[in-house]
Amino acid sequence: MKTMQSKNSMKMLLHQHDDYCGCGHNHHDHHHEGVHCDGGHGHHHEETHHHEHHEESCHCGCGHDHHDHEHDHCHNEDDSGGEGDGDDHHQEAHLHEHHEESCHCGCGHDHHDHNHDHHDHEHTHNHEHDHNHDHDHEHCHCNDHEHDHEHDHDHPRHVDAAVLAKADKKVYTLENLGCAHCAAKMEEKINQLPTVKDATITFATKQLRIAADDCDALLPEIRKICSSIESQVKVVNPAEKAKQKAAAETAAEPDSKQKKKTIAKDKLELGAIIVGALLFAGGAILHHAGANIDPRIVIALSVVSYLILGGKVILEALRNISKGQIFDENFLMSVATIGAFAISEYLEAVGVMLFYRIGEYFEHKAVEKSRGQIMDAIDMRPEVVSLVKGSSVTVIPAEEAAVGDILLIRPGDRIPLDGIITEGESRIDTSPITGEPVPVSANPGDTVTSGCVNTSGQLLIRVEKVLSESMVSKILDSVENAAAGKPKIDRFITRFSRVYTPCVVIAALLLAVIPSLVTGNWNYWVYTALTFLVMSCPCALVLSVPLAFFSGIGAGSRKGILFKGGLSMEALGKLKAVVMDKTGTITEGNFMLQKVIAEKPMTEDALLALCAGCEQNSTHPIAVSIVNAARERGLSIAAPENLTEIAGCGIAAETEKGLVLCGNHKLMDKYHVTMPTLSEVGNGAEVFVAVDGQFSGCLIIADTIKSDAKLAVSRLKEMGLYTVMLTGDSKESAEEVAAQVGIDRVYAKLLPQDKLTMLSKVREEQGRLMFVGDGINDAPVLAGADVGAAMGSGADAAIEAADAVFMQTGLTSIPDAISISKATGRIAKQNVIFALLIKAIVMVLGVCGFANMWLAVFADSGVAMLCVLNSIRALYKH
Repeated sequence: MKTMQSKNSMKMLLHQHDDYCGCGHNHHDHHHEGVHCDGGHGHHHEETHHHEHHEESCHCGCGHDHHDHEHDHCHNEDDSGGEGDGDDHHQEAHLHEHHEESCHCGCGHDHHDHNHDHHDHEHTHNHEHDHNHDHDHEHCHCNDHEHDHEHDHDHPRHVDAAVLAKADKKVYTLENLGCAHCAAKMEEKINQLPTVKDATITFATKQLRIAADDCDALLPEIRKICSSIESQVKVVNPAEKAKQKAAAETAAEPDSKQKKKTIAKDKLELGAIIVGALLFAGGAILHHAGANIDPRIVIALSVVSYLILGGKVILEALRNISKGQIFDENFLMSVATIGAFAISEYLEAVGVMLFYRIGEYFEHKAVEKSRGQIMDAIDMRPEVVSLVKGSSVTVIPAEEAAVGDILLIRPGDRIPLDGIITEGESRIDTSPITGEPVPVSANPGDTVTSGCVNTSGQLLIRVEKVLSESMVSKILDSVENAAAGKPKIDRFITRFSRVYTPCVVIAALLLAVIPSLVTGNWNYWVYTALTFLVMSCPCALVLSVPLAFFSGIGAGSRKGILFKGGLSMEALGKLKAVVMDKTGTITEGNFMLQKVIAEKPMTEDALLALCAGCEQNSTHPIAVSIVNAARERGLSIAAPENLTEIAGCGIAAETEKGLVLCGNHKLMDKYHVTMPTLSEVGNGAEVFVAVDGQFSGCLIIADTIKSDAKLAVSRLKEMGLYTVMLTGDSKESAEEVAAQVGIDRVYAKLLPQDKLTMLSKVREEQGRLMFVGDGINDAPVLAGADVGAAMGSGADAAIEAADAVFMQTGLTSIPDAISISKATGRIAKQNVIFALLIKAIVMVLGVCGFANMWLAVFADSGVAMLCVLNSIRALYKH
């Protein structure tokens, strides 16, 4: 259970710093695991199953703090820390990389999250990283001849990331937002405010995300803009709403008050539609009853019915006109139906307004239902928790639970907050968080993550993180941030709608006047022009695309895949190749002793025990695997009398058996140890051992391939994708893994900067590509790929640089993410094509005299509703 939780703790959402080691630099993204650093770095650190000293021991001489940077130009031919072959086996950067440990860059600059990648090309990507990383590459200084790829990234407002980082950022809720086209207008107007750096309105979540000098100071102006475009919209500060909610609870105000208001409003809406429909039906019956009926009765019924059905629409149109908003659906419907009255098409005018109101009502319901389904799928935040105090259990609001509180989790309950089990045993279903279908055992002392489900026994957990900091809240925030990252097709449709509506209105005006002047048949051509007005509203277009992508983002989160924006999803659907790191991505990263080769008179057990004694204080995965293997065999492990770690070579230890050397070829050469030819050596990391200058044997340590790696690669090939593996490992070891998994091409013995070079080479040959990795040395490659994806168990820097994060460590997340992205893209395109095609067909039929305004209303509201229903399919795509 502990292993599962450590792998799936989503360090991208929770960055913890280790203690200061005393080496003279500040350290970020390290896990010292209690190993004290004496400044000489005679120890091994573990970076999530990997051996990375990149920042901890970089003596660059610059005198500055070092934060997540890699001096890629400072490297030795083999810095394996004593457990690799310096000439033949550059173990993956995850295995044994001290490349930065002994580098003396002397650059004289501060090092903050950058790479000194002294290569012929510079591939710098400026990402926004408040979980709204849309891979915009706003400042991508690529040499075109070396990076022959295009960054299909579009941003409506080109703002420097440094400016955004300093800006005040807020998220406001837009209550009663009902029109996607109106939301686009609001966003455009707010972005025009002088102190606004960036503003995005997400219709699917009803959120305004804004970066400005002082967001709250702009709130009155923002409210004015929003209400001028859609009068019922209220811009609410979530903090103020929380205070109001608390005040309402103090005043014993019922929680259902707002719900009752909403239900009453819906009933009033439905009642008006029913009454208007009955009056319209009465007028239609009388109209067709015969000549005995006074036409004035039909007109009177039509007028009354129209006022009931269209009064709200006309008032809203007049209100918007007074605020300078003309081309909205209320204005278009008002002009069209009043025009129908003007040409004596009374019943037609009422019928069109009735159909419009019905379509609008069901469209609103469909959107709300879709939103609800998506939010239900991703919002796992609890409303209440069971607090244990002594022998009593009290139900309290989840946000009131504090760190240290003891909570009761019954069988079948969802774990409400991140915590540690204090009592009880059970099995935990982690699939809501990681997508992993197999429940894992849970025992006292194990860490549990909120959102997972307790399947069997009753548990008591101690709260470690409050609701706002627990996993369920962080996942929701991540999804909402991703929804705010608009894909290219969404931005195109928004821009297109600004041109589309005025063009159709102008076309309608010309169609009403020019043919009428020629033919004299004013009634026919005015009526035809009115049908154009009815269908000119772009709501179906503007609404369907963001909702489709929001559904896709929700579908990904249910499988433990977090997309960082619509751009990331869009790019995933256009891939030609998938490039993967080896250790921790294709392999587990948990190294195991494969073979012990002892030279007589040394026995295998004696050699293993001797080496384990030298390695027992190291937390490096290879050292741990040696010690574990010795313990499994029940061997006695003696501590050396004195131990010295030789950077880039290995360990020299004084023991009762003499001077013991454990390390790579360079260590053996340094002490002039004669090395025999080892015919039995297999693939993996080699740890050579010598005693008093005499070669005593060799230990082979290798990683294990993930169980789903072969299936994942097979699925990628079925999608027509070319697969590549990059690794710092030896060629023989890498090719063996690739052959077992089915990888198309392997590039081995690579240093971190070499990976970026190979990435460019693969891109030139294959086209758009995705890179999947999890090590801190993968961050520049993740940033350099068209799409970067990080394993959730990986390093913070890698997760931060990625466009997608896989919360489970299984490789099947890669084809799953691509499949979801492609399906989402198809649905969005279907919606756009369907909406435009129907509108175009109805327009042509209208000009030819085969379409009336009823059909035009279907081309507007009916199509919008069908697009909404189609969008929600992305949530349930398998």
